[in-house]
Amino acid sequence: MASQSQGIQQLLQAEKRAAEKVADARKRKARRLKQAKEEAQMEVEQYRRERELEFQSKQQAAMGSQGDLSAEVEQATRRQVQGMQSSQQKNRERVLAQLLGMVCDVRPQVHPNYRIAA
Repeated sequence: MASQSQGIQQLLQAEKRAAEKVADARKRKARRLKQAKEEAQMEVEQYRRERELEFQSKQQAAMGSQGDLSAEVEQATRRQVQGMQSSQQKNRERVLAQLLGMVCDVRPQVHPNYRIAA
C-alpha cells in the first residue's frame, strides 16, 4: 500500500510539474506575442513617419510650384486689366459721342410691321 501511495504521490508531482511547465510556456508565449506586437507597432510608426515625410516633401514641391503659378496668373491678370483700362481711356470720348449721336438724332419713321387699318 505504501508503494501505491508513493506512486500516486509521484504522479501528482509529475502532474504538478507538467502544469508548471505549461504555465511557463503560456507566459513565454504571451511575452513573445507582446514583444512581437510592440516591434510591429514600432515598425508601423517608423513606416508612417517615413511616408509622412515623403508626403510633406511632395506637398511642399507641389505647393511651391503652385505658388509660382499663382504669381504668374496674378501678373497676367494685372496686365489684362491695365490693357482694358488704357483701351477704355482711349475710346471713351469716341464711344460717348457715338451714343449721344444715336440718342439725340431721332428719325421718325413707321415700323415695317405696322399695318394701316382700311
